[in-house]
Amino acid sequence: METATATFHIMAQEAIAEIAEVLARTGSEESDRMCAEILQARRIACYGVGREGLMMKAFCMRLMHLGLDAHFVGDMTTPPIGAGDLLLASAGPGAFSTVLALQGIAQHAKARVMIITAQPGGEAPRKAGTVITLPAQTMANDQSAASSVLPLGSLFEAAELVFFDLVSIRLREKTGQTRDQMRERHTNLE
Repeated sequence: METATATFHIMAQEAIAEIAEVLARTGSEESDRMCAEILQARRIACYGVGREGLMMKAFCMRLMHLGLDAHFVGDMTTPPIGAGDLLLASAGPGAFSTVLALQGIAQHAKARVMIITAQPGGEAPRKAGTVITLPAQTMANDQSAASSVLPLGSLFEAAELVFFDLVSIRLREKTGQTRDQMRERHTNLE
């Protein structure tokens, strides 16, 4: 039993170190650029697929806690997107068919597009106005000998979650809000 516990703790330390390395290799200009794009948006539509979608939903919630007009694409209360708005989508491996389709719709509607990715040379980032790069393993490169202790695209997704919360802290500071103001916007329907 001690061996299993020791192995678990070793894996946990490796995973945390890998996430820390991704964030250390992510420049502060990435968070500054992301904050600037978000703060100039009239409305923000967030999107991602699979586990990346869960990270985007978590970030969308933080944007709502900040009092921003943020919605997750696919929710039936999501308003239309247009000029002055921002589509904020995750495409860790560089492209997903739904991200590309939504990108086209947003651009046709004159909205800006920001893509969060680990593969900045991918099709979605190449077509985006703003690209935020988190240099982490995704399913696009999870089969090398130096792959993460975490499976498939989990390293990107975990780094994304932490990065998004750090960005939300920066946004809170830039908007002069307090933690209590964010807390007041948290749902009471749980």
